[in-house]
Amino acid sequence: AVVNILTTKALRQNHPLLRDPFFRRFFGDRLPDDEPQNSLGSGVIVSPDGYILTNNHVIEAAEEIQVVLADGRKAAASVIGTDPETDLAVIRIDIRDLPVMVLGHAEEARVGDVVLAIGNPFGVGQTVTMGIVSAVGRNNLNINQFENFIQTDAAINFGNSGGALVDTNGNLLGINTAIYSQTGGSVGIGFAIPVTTAKAVMEAIIKTGQVTRGWVGIESQDITPELAASFGLARDSGAIIAGVVRGGPADKAGIRPGDILLDVEGNKVATTADMLNLIAQLVPGQKAKMTVMRRDSETTVNVTVGKRPRAQ
Repeated sequence: AVVNILTTKALRQNHPLLRDPFFRRFFGDRLPDDEPQNSLGSGVIVSPDGYILTNNHVIEAAEEIQVVLADGRKAAASVIGTDPETDLAVIRIDIRDLPVMVLGHAEEARVGDVVLAIGNPFGVGQTVTMGIVSAVGRNNLNINQFENFIQTDAAINFGNSGGALVDTNGNLLGINTAIYSQTGGSVGIGFAIPVTTAKAVMEAIIKTGQVTRGWVGIESQDITPELAASFGLARDSGAIIAGVVRGGPADKAGIRPGDILLDVEGNKVATTADMLNLIAQLVPGQKAKMTVMRRDSETTVNVTVGKRPRAQ
């Protein structure tokens, strides 16, 4: 159920000299045409209807996408939808009798569990590597906007992006996405998007072609003990509102810079990552109750949720 993805992208000649008449004459008007660039990546078949999960960065800006199955069959793929903020994409091929990977339970993964990474590193062919779950819930890595990674030491290299991280029963735990490396090769620190996130994104894309998230127009900063001591705050954890978009939902509801966000719809906010995820889960158009602390007193405000602008 793990496939190889080949994409073709045109290399655009954007250097200003290439548009200069003298420069073109010097080369006899024989400038190189846009040359295709083949990119390698992986994907996971998650539906007998031909839907494939992969990374957005694997198929981003691709003019042509070809999928190669483990049994050698090939097919052109069409893009169903992408979600740059989680770096996920759904593509589809029109082939019957497809092997399908069973979705596992990433929330049950524990540090030390044995996992396998399956993909096509460097285009050498389908490859399986073994490791363990090194950590769960990794965030603040500045890889994606929404982060909740499974960290593993199973070797993940170039071409593994979009491939599968599976448990010992062969169930999908995550989509391999990124590595930490100073050389470009695996050093035992890889990250996979949990299948719970991937499933929610996939279902939204298949249903509507995109992922719709809530937005209220605030920027926040984690409260640290040092920050709390410096500003005399009553709390040493949580998210302090650093900025409010003028005319946005939060501004209209009366939320002000300096407020400390305590909870969203009854769910406690401990960090800015919590705030971002809880607000993103809200349905645009609905009213959401948010509790903020202002001058040592708690206040509940009703915010009419807006639609999060799509990342470019």
